[in-house]
Amino acid sequence: MKWKGFFLTLALLASVIVWGIYPTVNVEEKESVILDAVLNYLEALHFSPLELDDDLSAKVFDDYIESIDPSKRFLLQSEVDQLSIYKDQLDDQIKMKDFTFFNASLEIIEASRARSKRIYNEIIEGDIASIDETKVEVDRDKRRFSANEAELKDLWEQLIKYDYNNRLINKIEDQEDRLNKEEEDNNSQLKEDTRDIAVDLATEKEEDEEEPIKSEEELSVEVKEKIKETYDDWFERMDKDKRSDRFETYINSITHLFDPHSDFYNPKEKQDFDIRMGGKLEGIGARLQSDGDYTKVTSIIPGGPAWKGKELDVDDLITAVTQKGEEPLDITGMRLDDVVSKIRGKKGTVVILSVKKVDGSRQQVEIERDEVIIDEGFARSLKLDIPDVMENVGYIKLPKFYSSFEKKDGNSCAKDVAAEIEKLNALKVNGIILDLRNNGGGSLQDVVDMTGLFIEDGPIVQVKPRNKPAYVYDDKDATALYDGPLIVMVNQFSASASEILAAALQDYERAVIVGSNSTFGKGTVQRFVDLDRAVRDPSASALKPLGNLKITMQKFFRINGGSTQLKGVTPDIIFPNNYHFIETGEKDYDHAMEWSEIPAVDYGQNIFRIPSLELLRKKSEMRTQNEENFKMVLENASRLKSNRDETEYPLEFDAYNEYIDRKEEAAEKFDGLFDQTIESLVISNLAVDEEYINSDESRVARNDDWKEGVSKDFYLEETMHILKDIVDLTSQSYSEKE
Repeated sequence: MKWKGFFLTLALLASVIVWGIYPTVNVEEKESVILDAVLNYLEALHFSPLELDDDLSAKVFDDYIESIDPSKRFLLQSEVDQLSIYKDQLDDQIKMKDFTFFNASLEIIEASRARSKRIYNEIIEGDIASIDETKVEVDRDKRRFSANEAELKDLWEQLIKYDYNNRLINKIEDQEDRLNKEEEDNNSQLKEDTRDIAVDLATEKEEDEEEPIKSEEELSVEVKEKIKETYDDWFERMDKDKRSDRFETYINSITHLFDPHSDFYNPKEKQDFDIRMGGKLEGIGARLQSDGDYTKVTSIIPGGPAWKGKELDVDDLITAVTQKGEEPLDITGMRLDDVVSKIRGKKGTVVILSVKKVDGSRQQVEIERDEVIIDEGFARSLKLDIPDVMENVGYIKLPKFYSSFEKKDGNSCAKDVAAEIEKLNALKVNGIILDLRNNGGGSLQDVVDMTGLFIEDGPIVQVKPRNKPAYVYDDKDATALYDGPLIVMVNQFSASASEILAAALQDYERAVIVGSNSTFGKGTVQRFVDLDRAVRDPSASALKPLGNLKITMQKFFRINGGSTQLKGVTPDIIFPNNYHFIETGEKDYDHAMEWSEIPAVDYGQNIFRIPSLELLRKKSEMRTQNEENFKMVLENASRLKSNRDETEYPLEFDAYNEYIDRKEEAAEKFDGLFDQTIESLVISNLAVDEEYINSDESRVARNDDWKEGVSKDFYLEETMHILKDIVDLTSQSYSEKE
């Protein structure tokens, strides 16, 4: 007993010592300090600060409710109404660092989740196949909060039946595909060697015994078990949500009202952001972010496995992750860091992502994990020819505006593009095509230097801080490295630095910009600020680290005074693509900053001026209107827009199966649309690059893969024709002057 008392005293003493070293942190005190620091920085540094008033209070309320229950699976309308008594009080609570509303919301969301878990358990214990809900609304923005528990149960039944239908159809189709493949393999083997018929039949029998044909009822049982496993895991993960997770949601409901790119990052999130320029998923080469219950692809890292696979796209929603050979894991509602851990893996292993495309279609994307191959992310060039039409054309692909710290030899993208231009100048090319499609931007200084390769010295972009005059980034080199015909290719995912270059060359009338309806439209500049620096009180040191705030502090403006924000850059010649009728980019974000303009600066160039842009546009339109691929693209774009707008699906299984069959049959017409080789297009590596390419077997394979992709690019083929028109009109103009 004496020893027991001694150890108890020792334990108490140790706890006192530990408390002295690591004092207990008051949670609400830390939240108050973070909120105060965030508000101070937003007020002092944000490009367009907002006033904390009743209008902002109502918007914070709406955004927070949307964030904590985006699919309307948990809250009843009465509970939203219960919280709405604070709707016009949040501005005052935020100023006073009062968390009355936040604390009340925690209690209600916890209770609502417990209720939904009970409802789910009641449904999953019943017969899912017999659920008689007639339809489901898959667009969560079109749903309303349930009026009562009965309505909420109806919603859960709809969503579970929808999940059941999808999984069962996939099971049936997978079994049919397996049986068809086995039959083809057996037939092939029988033709190959008829003497082994008995052996083949025996093998077939063994395979059937290992993986027997299952009835729809048996597959249905498997589907139900998998749904239960998925939702059980989902609720278990939600049960582990911490107060800090909800607090971050609350804070970002405030920051996102200022603009969608201003965010609070806890210390771990900031660390993850810094890894490989924010690349959270190094295993597949994609950057992700949470989007309500879903995980959304925000960019594809050039040179990475996803980029090479060409199946995963920006704005895809990942709904499930499958380790090859295992069962799919539904990641709906999963924390982003948990999603990352499921997708990351050893080089050479395979992950299968179930994704929902922008148009609402669903696809399985298989990706072999690998390191991101750096050289595929850097500038490189080819020589293109369409015999007897347009020959000896230089093509430069720039996947991103990388800066010197990303490359061991210290080169920048501007220097690398300059090197490619010098190679093409040596060939005396008749024109250059600079491809910035899917280029999400990067280094500001490099885009200024790169634009200067095509003009004399002069302004490139205006950058305006808040309440201060804009300062101009100039190209100070009076020489132009390339002075011939130039076309810049862009699309809806060309953003930031890509838009600066395209806008400047368009304003100078130095290049023809070709591509989708508009570029992305991100014309703002963000910086990270450390919240710890905002807290100077030594007594608050125990609360640190507080995290970081990514804050929008500046705005880009064209040299003609217009902004690239929201509107992006409208190409001189527009090519239709699959997103032609679907709104994408910055304008699709809630609370995106508005377009604005400032005074233009003086600019001009005497290097090369695009002749008769209107005539170039008409000539291109005449070709594309009669070209089968472009007609098919427009038809497909219309189909995808229709699919996206059609958000109510039937739930009776046969009706749903028939509905999906119709959709798939309609999509079959467009299979392989972008897989046809352009026979007239001749693609060559530059002779000076051959030694580098052939020095490594994997480099040869990557180069071949790149060239194969270029060979199927009918947008590039039409760009070659436009370049031909530029050359012809320029020659005609010179002849007339003579």
